[in-house]
Amino acid sequence: MATIDDVAKASGVSKGTVSSVFSKKRPISKEVTERVLAAAKSLHYKPNYWARSLASRTTRILGLNIRGESLEFGQFHHSLLNGVLRVCYDNGYRLLVNTLSPAFLSQVENISSDPVDGEILLDPIESDGRIEERLQSGMPIVVIGRPPGPYEAQVSYVDNDNAGMAAQVTRYLIELGHTEILFLNAPVSRTVSEDRGAGYRNALALAGLRPKPELMMHKPLRGETAHAFGYEAALAKLIASPDITAVIADTDMMALGVYKAAERLGLRIPEQLSVFAFSDDSVLSPEFSPPLTGTRLHADRLGAEALQLLLEQLNAAQKSAKRVLVPTELVIRGSCAAPAARGS
Repeated sequence: MATIDDVAKASGVSKGTVSSVFSKKRPISKEVTERVLAAAKSLHYKPNYWARSLASRTTRILGLNIRGESLEFGQFHHSLLNGVLRVCYDNGYRLLVNTLSPAFLSQVENISSDPVDGEILLDPIESDGRIEERLQSGMPIVVIGRPPGPYEAQVSYVDNDNAGMAAQVTRYLIELGHTEILFLNAPVSRTVSEDRGAGYRNALALAGLRPKPELMMHKPLRGETAHAFGYEAALAKLIASPDITAVIADTDMMALGVYKAAERLGLRIPEQLSVFAFSDDSVLSPEFSPPLTGTRLHADRLGAEALQLLLEQLNAAQKSAKRVLVPTELVIRGSCAAPAARGS
């Protein structure tokens, strides 16, 4: 079996340089890297992962923690994962994706800590035990989404301006002439839900409209899918409140449920009901007729920025908390228009 000394001899460089090519602890020129990799390939050499981890006291594994009790992998998650993986692999790390729910984490076989050097936490909620646990253990973390209030100044995080975005969307609908706007929001415990709800209410208030609590509904954290919630909630509210002329949905999957509810009630989109979603999912685009107006969240950039912040923490002598806001874009398509009477 080939050793690191064999690779060093075959490539004409030092043993330390070969180690650095595989560990990526210091920059090595492209020419030397290619020579070392070619020699390793010809000799069928592979570095001993566990020996290297024991020597460096690191695993070269980073974690992505997604709340398992509410997981619905959509295009947002896939794009975010692609952004994380791109930066991860470019820097010589592997990724461990953890989607275990708290119920499973309490089982004996899952009590041991994950073998990661640092972790990205997705979808923070109020009283998020994951953050407190990592801070107590000293593990470097970055949060995607706004951390709960007590931790906002303690941890680095990447987010969209969710309050500003929700206000912009609500203003857009108000300027079209809508005054009765149903908001199907994310689960009430999530910080993103709180921020978007605040933006929605502020935009209504600034327009001289009274925010109505009954027009903001939150998807349950467990059980019901986004599509089912969108359908059932929209159907019930549109029957009970015929004055509703627009719906804001948390996700495109939820918006698809709203489309089905409108079809069930014989309501034309956008003539009799405008629909907007806080996502821009190209995978589901063919399902929407007319095309869905939404928001481009740049999930891939959220993931890449989060991983960059985590790498900074891993390499920094002194830790600091940073906030990165990723811009969003309103994508106007065919699902929103000035309201018309239901009977027209």
